[in-house]
Amino acid sequence: MAEQPTALERFVQGILPENPVYRQLIGLCPILAITNSMQAAVTMAVAVTFVLVCANAVISLIRPLLKPHLRIVIFTLTIATFVTIADRVLAAYLYQMSKTLGPYIPLIIVNCLIICRCEVCASKQPVFTAVSDAVGQSIGYGLALASIACVREVLGTGMFFGMRVMPAAWPDWSVMVLPPGGFIVFGLLLGTANWISNRR
Repeated sequence: MAEQPTALERFVQGILPENPVYRQLIGLCPILAITNSMQAAVTMAVAVTFVLVCANAVISLIRPLLKPHLRIVIFTLTIATFVTIADRVLAAYLYQMSKTLGPYIPLIIVNCLIICRCEVCASKQPVFTAVSDAVGQSIGYGLALASIACVREVLGTGMFFGMRVMPAAWPDWSVMVLPPGGFIVFGLLLGTANWISNRR
Protein backbone atom coordinates (compact mmCIF):
# COMPACT_ATOMS: atom_id res chain seq x y z
CA MET A 1 0.00 0.00 0.00
CA ALA A 2 1.36 3.41 -0.97
CA GLU A 3 2.40 5.71 1.86
CA GLN A 4 -0.30 8.24 2.67
CA PRO A 5 0.44 12.00 2.93
CA THR A 6 1.04 13.43 6.40
CA ALA A 7 -1.34 15.81 8.15
CA LEU A 8 0.79 18.82 7.19
CA GLU A 9 0.98 17.70 3.55
CA ARG A 10 -2.78 17.19 3.43
CA PHE A 11 -3.34 20.67 4.88
CA VAL A 12 -0.96 22.47 2.51
CA GLN A 13 -2.06 20.59 -0.60
CA GLY A 14 -5.71 21.50 -0.07
CA ILE A 15 -5.08 25.24 -0.13
CA LEU A 16 -3.36 25.70 -3.51
CA PRO A 17 -1.67 22.63 -5.07
CA GLU A 18 -4.93 20.61 -4.91
CA ASN A 19 -7.37 23.51 -4.64
CA PRO A 20 -10.82 21.91 -4.98
CA VAL A 21 -12.15 24.56 -7.39
CA TYR A 22 -9.18 25.66 -9.50
CA ARG A 23 -7.20 22.40 -9.57
CA GLN A 24 -9.62 19.53 -8.94
CA LEU A 25 -12.72 21.23 -10.42
CA ILE A 26 -15.03 19.72 -7.79
CA GLY A 27 -17.62 21.30 -5.52
CA LEU A 28 -18.67 23.69 -8.28
CA CYS A 29 -22.44 23.61 -7.57
CA PRO A 30 -22.65 27.00 -5.82
CA ILE A 31 -20.02 28.77 -7.97
CA LEU A 32 -22.52 30.41 -10.33
CA ALA A 33 -25.39 30.82 -7.90
CA ILE A 34 -24.03 32.28 -4.68
CA THR A 35 -20.82 34.07 -5.64
CA ASN A 36 -22.58 37.29 -6.69
CA SER A 37 -21.91 38.68 -3.20
CA MET A 38 -19.10 38.23 -0.69
CA GLN A 39 -21.52 37.74 2.21
CA ALA A 40 -23.17 34.77 0.53
CA ALA A 41 -19.82 33.30 -0.55
CA VAL A 42 -18.34 33.57 2.95
CA THR A 43 -21.47 32.07 4.52
CA MET A 44 -21.35 29.14 2.11
CA ALA A 45 -17.62 28.65 2.76
CA VAL A 46 -18.21 28.56 6.54
CA ALA A 47 -21.06 26.05 6.14
CA VAL A 48 -18.94 23.80 3.91
CA THR A 49 -16.05 24.06 6.38
CA PHE A 50 -18.26 22.97 9.28
CA VAL A 51 -19.71 20.02 7.36
CA LEU A 52 -16.38 18.91 5.88
CA VAL A 53 -14.44 19.04 9.16
CA CYS A 54 -17.16 17.23 11.12
CA ALA A 55 -17.77 14.61 8.42
CA ASN A 56 -14.06 13.88 8.00
CA ALA A 57 -13.62 13.55 11.77
CA VAL A 58 -16.55 11.15 12.19
CA ILE A 59 -15.67 9.01 9.15
CA SER A 60 -12.07 8.75 10.32
CA LEU A 61 -13.17 7.68 13.81
CA ILE A 62 -15.41 4.91 12.47
CA ARG A 63 -13.20 3.87 9.55
CA PRO A 64 -12.45 0.38 11.01
CA LEU A 65 -16.20 -0.30 10.96
CA LEU A 66 -16.80 0.82 7.35
CA LYS A 67 -17.90 -1.90 4.93
CA PRO A 68 -16.84 -1.35 1.31
CA HIS A 69 -20.36 -1.78 -0.11
CA LEU A 70 -21.91 0.59 2.45
CA ARG A 71 -19.29 3.32 2.67
CA ILE A 72 -20.98 5.80 0.28
CA VAL A 73 -24.26 5.42 2.17
CA ILE A 74 -22.47 6.06 5.48
CA PHE A 75 -20.67 9.07 3.98
CA THR A 76 -23.96 10.53 2.74
CA LEU A 77 -25.83 9.97 6.02
CA THR A 78 -22.99 11.51 8.02
CA ILE A 79 -22.77 14.52 5.72
CA ALA A 80 -26.57 14.94 5.74
CA THR A 81 -26.57 15.08 9.55
CA PHE A 82 -24.12 17.97 9.68
CA VAL A 83 -25.74 19.77 6.73
CA THR A 84 -29.06 19.67 8.58
CA ILE A 85 -27.39 21.20 11.64
CA ALA A 86 -25.80 23.96 9.53
CA ASP A 87 -29.08 24.64 7.72
CA ARG A 88 -31.08 24.92 10.96
CA VAL A 89 -28.49 27.17 12.61
CA LEU A 90 -28.52 29.47 9.59
CA ALA A 91 -32.32 29.57 9.59
CA ALA A 92 -32.34 30.39 13.30
CA TYR A 93 -29.62 33.04 13.46
CA LEU A 94 -29.16 34.32 9.88
CA TYR A 95 -32.63 33.96 8.46
CA GLN A 96 -32.23 36.40 5.58
CA MET A 97 -28.98 34.78 4.46
CA SER A 98 -30.62 31.36 4.80
CA LYS A 99 -33.34 32.54 2.39
CA THR A 100 -30.74 34.05 0.04
CA LEU A 101 -28.79 30.79 -0.18
CA GLY A 102 -32.03 28.84 -0.55
CA PRO A 103 -31.52 25.23 -1.63
CA TYR A 104 -27.76 25.52 -1.93
CA ILE A 105 -27.15 24.74 1.74
CA PRO A 106 -29.07 21.41 1.60
CA LEU A 107 -27.25 20.65 -1.66
CA ILE A 108 -23.99 20.46 0.33
CA ILE A 109 -25.14 16.88 1.04
CA VAL A 110 -24.26 15.90 -2.52
CA ASN A 111 -21.26 18.21 -2.86
CA CYS A 112 -18.64 15.96 -4.42
CA LEU A 113 -15.87 17.80 -2.56
CA ILE A 114 -17.03 16.43 0.80
CA ILE A 115 -17.73 12.90 -0.43
CA CYS A 116 -14.35 12.93 -2.19
CA ARG A 117 -12.46 13.90 0.98
CA CYS A 118 -14.29 11.25 2.99
CA GLU A 119 -13.27 8.63 0.43
CA VAL A 120 -9.72 9.80 -0.31
CA CYS A 121 -8.58 10.74 3.20
CA ALA A 122 -10.97 10.27 6.12
CA SER A 123 -11.73 6.61 5.42
CA LYS A 124 -8.02 5.79 5.23
CA GLN A 125 -6.18 7.99 7.74
CA PRO A 126 -6.27 8.96 11.46
CA VAL A 127 -8.59 11.68 12.71
CA PHE A 128 -5.93 14.40 13.06
CA THR A 129 -4.84 13.91 9.45
CA ALA A 130 -8.45 13.82 8.28
CA VAL A 131 -9.26 17.08 10.08
CA SER A 132 -6.07 18.70 8.71
CA ASP A 133 -7.13 17.66 5.23
CA ALA A 134 -10.62 19.09 5.79
CA VAL A 135 -9.29 22.42 7.05
CA GLY A 136 -6.85 22.76 4.13
CA GLN A 137 -9.50 21.90 1.55
CA SER A 138 -11.96 24.28 3.23
CA ILE A 139 -9.48 27.16 3.12
CA GLY A 140 -8.82 26.45 -0.55
CA TYR A 141 -12.54 26.27 -1.27
CA GLY A 142 -13.22 29.47 0.66
CA LEU A 143 -10.44 31.34 -1.16
CA ALA A 144 -11.84 30.22 -4.50
CA LEU A 145 -15.38 31.31 -3.65
CA ALA A 146 -14.13 34.63 -2.26
CA SER A 147 -11.99 35.36 -5.32
CA ILE A 148 -14.93 34.84 -7.67
CA ALA A 149 -17.39 36.72 -5.44
CA CYS A 150 -15.02 39.66 -5.02
CA VAL A 151 -14.73 40.23 -8.76
CA ARG A 152 -18.44 39.73 -9.40
CA GLU A 153 -19.66 41.96 -6.57
CA VAL A 154 -17.23 44.82 -7.24
CA LEU A 155 -17.78 44.87 -11.01
CA GLY A 156 -21.48 44.08 -10.81
CA THR A 157 -22.57 46.46 -8.05
CA GLY A 158 -19.56 48.63 -7.23
CA MET A 159 -19.72 47.29 -3.68
CA PHE A 160 -17.73 44.96 -1.44
CA PHE A 161 -19.48 43.27 1.50
CA GLY A 162 -22.37 45.65 0.82
CA MET A 163 -20.20 48.80 1.13
CA ARG A 164 -19.58 50.99 -1.92
CA VAL A 165 -15.95 50.87 -3.02
CA MET A 166 -16.26 52.17 -6.58
CA PRO A 167 -17.02 55.80 -7.53
CA ALA A 168 -20.69 56.75 -7.79
CA ALA A 169 -20.20 57.26 -11.53
CA TRP A 170 -19.04 53.64 -11.93
CA PRO A 171 -21.34 51.87 -14.43
CA ASP A 172 -22.54 48.66 -12.79
CA TRP A 173 -22.01 45.59 -14.96
CA SER A 174 -25.25 43.87 -14.04
CA VAL A 175 -24.29 40.79 -16.05
CA MET A 176 -21.67 40.06 -13.40
CA VAL A 177 -24.27 39.33 -10.72
CA LEU A 178 -26.15 37.00 -13.09
CA PRO A 179 -25.14 33.38 -13.88
CA PRO A 180 -23.33 34.37 -17.13
CA GLY A 181 -21.06 36.59 -15.02
CA GLY A 182 -20.24 33.58 -12.89
CA PHE A 183 -19.21 31.62 -16.00
CA ILE A 184 -17.10 34.51 -17.28
CA VAL A 185 -15.28 35.22 -14.00
CA PHE A 186 -14.74 31.56 -13.16
CA GLY A 187 -13.38 30.88 -16.65
CA LEU A 188 -10.99 33.84 -16.51
CA LEU A 189 -9.73 33.00 -13.00
CA LEU A 190 -9.36 29.32 -13.87
CA GLY A 191 -7.39 30.25 -17.00
CA THR A 192 -5.19 32.58 -14.93
CA ALA A 193 -4.55 29.83 -12.36
CA ASN A 194 -3.58 27.38 -15.11
CA TRP A 195 -1.31 29.96 -16.77
CA ILE A 196 0.49 30.67 -13.48
CA SER A 197 0.83 26.94 -12.81
CA ASN A 198 2.28 26.29 -16.25
CA ARG A 199 4.71 29.21 -15.92
CA ARG A 200 5.97 27.78 -12.64
